[in-house]
Amino acid sequence: MPKAGRTGAEKERGVAVGAMLNSLDLEGSPQTTRVVVAMSGGVDSSVTAALLKAEGYDVIGVTLQLYDHGAATHRKGACCAGQDIHDARAVAERIGIPHYVLDYEHRFKEAVIDDFADSYLAGETPVPCVQCNQLIKFRDLLTTAQELGAKVLATGHYVASRTLPAGGRALHRARDPERDQSYFLFATTREQLNVLRFPLGERSKVETRELARQFGLAVADKHDSQDICFVPTGRYTEVIERLRPGAAEPGDIVDLNGKVLGRHEGIIRFTVGQRRGLGVSAGHPLYVVRLDAQTRNVVVGPREALRTSRMRLRDVNWIGEGSIEQALCAGWHEVFVRVRSTRPPHPAWLSRGAHGIEVDLIAGEDGVSPGQACVFYDAHDGQARVLGGGIIQKAASLSEPAPAYEAASAGRL
Repeated sequence: MPKAGRTGAEKERGVAVGAMLNSLDLEGSPQTTRVVVAMSGGVDSSVTAALLKAEGYDVIGVTLQLYDHGAATHRKGACCAGQDIHDARAVAERIGIPHYVLDYEHRFKEAVIDDFADSYLAGETPVPCVQCNQLIKFRDLLTTAQELGAKVLATGHYVASRTLPAGGRALHRARDPERDQSYFLFATTREQLNVLRFPLGERSKVETRELARQFGLAVADKHDSQDICFVPTGRYTEVIERLRPGAAEPGDIVDLNGKVLGRHEGIIRFTVGQRRGLGVSAGHPLYVVRLDAQTRNVVVGPREALRTSRMRLRDVNWIGEGSIEQALCAGWHEVFVRVRSTRPPHPAWLSRGAHGIEVDLIAGEDGVSPGQACVFYDAHDGQARVLGGGIIQKAASLSEPAPAYEAASAGRL
């Protein structure tokens, strides 16, 4: 039977295989080790639970009721929240583990949905999955798991967690780059990493579905969720307008020089990099370059105006070696960053500016949007280690002067 813990590749990387440690790097036998698995009703978390149960762990499945689909969309049965809970319960029954459904709807609305709406009103493009992982799954649910007597909380995320020689754990990209979810987990703290496990980090999606079939799970061929869970229709403006009546205030569409080109029905309908649906023309393609929440202006320009060279971050989390102050002891630190979940890491300089942590992109990137995450890695490919990240607060174009250290260090990367 496949195991959830170490693979041969992990042993080759020097992970100690102590006689007293089980496959989750914990002392004691699987039978005496309680694990709570966050079960969403999908194939990934279902296989995670099945793998751990097959190894003999004392597994408890927990599914979170996070939102009311009908209320979120004003359409009854607009999505399959009820089906997801049913699927999770059916898997738990199939593999023989207790299963609980916890009502986290109020917490989720306060921590994730309200923040999502406010972020759009501020002219940002938020990543609610980051907030959900940080504040719901890896904070509230982790606390619940410990109250249930679990030593660790396991999830179906495609990300790797490895022990460090000096103790503690490091977060790494998944073996399957197409499924890697490390971008959404940058806010995980060191303390949380110590009690989190990700059994699918060294597996591919194909392997996961095959395991589901071997375990006889009905969700083996269930489609993956593609949309934001509480916006199943994809029309996020409807959710924002319901939560914040009057949010879609009209304003001007202006060019880079401030010339008014037309009107719009609310900045919440736009995102940086958007080309379609602008409702204005200028004889050449126009893109949304910037959103000004104070003036309600949507600033548009040519594609080259989207090129960003520098970002200022907020809510920075560092899980690399030492502290971020130690990493920046020379004034800057070489990293590789992702500014969108669908993009690969690119070389950058990390530094501390007058207003906080700043990132200078060596080659620049298009369509960098405030509200998105900027995640730091120690390499551009492979299973790079996640060093942390932050939320993009402000982006600057290539036309602005670069800091002195970048010029002095040209060619190092």
